[in-house]
Amino acid sequence: MSNQPGSSTAADPDRPADVEPPATDQADDATPATGRPGHAPGALPLGVLSLAWLVAMLWSTREAITSTAAGVTAISLSAYALPGVITAALVTGAALALAATNRLDRPSLRFLATVGTGLLVGLAAAVAINLTYADNATTNTIAGTTAAAAIIGGATAGARQARVVAGIAAATLTAQVFVVLFSRARDPLSELFGAGETQQSVLDAAKWVSRTESLLAGLLAGLVAYLYLAWSRRRAERPGDAATPLRWPAYLVAGAGAGLLLLLTEVIIRIGGRGLLDLAAALSEADRVAQTALGTSRVDNGIWVLFVGALTTLIAFGRTLGPRVDVDDEEVGPAA
Repeated sequence: MSNQPGSSTAADPDRPADVEPPATDQADDATPATGRPGHAPGALPLGVLSLAWLVAMLWSTREAITSTAAGVTAISLSAYALPGVITAALVTGAALALAATNRLDRPSLRFLATVGTGLLVGLAAAVAINLTYADNATTNTIAGTTAAAAIIGGATAGARQARVVAGIAAATLTAQVFVVLFSRARDPLSELFGAGETQQSVLDAAKWVSRTESLLAGLLAGLVAYLYLAWSRRRAERPGDAATPLRWPAYLVAGAGAGLLLLLTEVIIRIGGRGLLDLAAALSEADRVAQTALGTSRVDNGIWVLFVGALTTLIAFGRTLGPRVDVDDEEVGPAA
């Protein structure tokens, strides 16, 4: 626009001409990218894998307590296998609830749906246990605590950040599979850590084996949680998906989530499975000492996995952050 007679700038020749801003997508600027909090990529495959793991844990527990070799030790074996079943039920309830409610956006409806899904998973597991296990008080305890764990797991899936819950489920499932595989290396590692003929050397070696297992499980859980969240972030960056970017607290919670679920497992066992633990401890003095030691070991393991997993995820996330760039006004060239 020129300063010609009749124009808006003719009266003030020093006034700069009005410059129209470049055309932008105002709708994108006006609407914040809130995303879909209920969307967790890969929830269905994760739910299927979790369900398969729960079935495997229930089947192995049944085989252990119903074998003829078990005899009067069936109660001890049930108490020993209960933590693995409860953790698997927590993960399965959460993963299947995420898969069932992945496209629901209303928070209240979504929470009710996740709890309902966890309830269905818990009822199905309880019925399967009662139909396939021996009919006794031990079976009822396993069925009841498994159902409760599945419902609690489903309720956790109602959290707003479903991607974080899915990352926790994936990390916990991976850590549990690792623990089962790691059991094959316990004896060689015990010898490596100096297990000998004395009881003290055996206890010291077992302590170091347990710490090694917890350390590796925490590292693996933290890496899996970070990899899942990084993958979900790349999925969210696709055109047409305006998911809210996750900040570092979400990565911290996801990395610590496996340890939190293990500690939650211990709480469920000590409340719902108290009767089974007391029965196992009452068999003999050795069983009482063993149950006390196992409970302490499970708590220590959960704490180790929690802190190691959280630290691993934060370190992995921190390595992706680029250097901070400060733009100074002096960098802007002088006006012509």
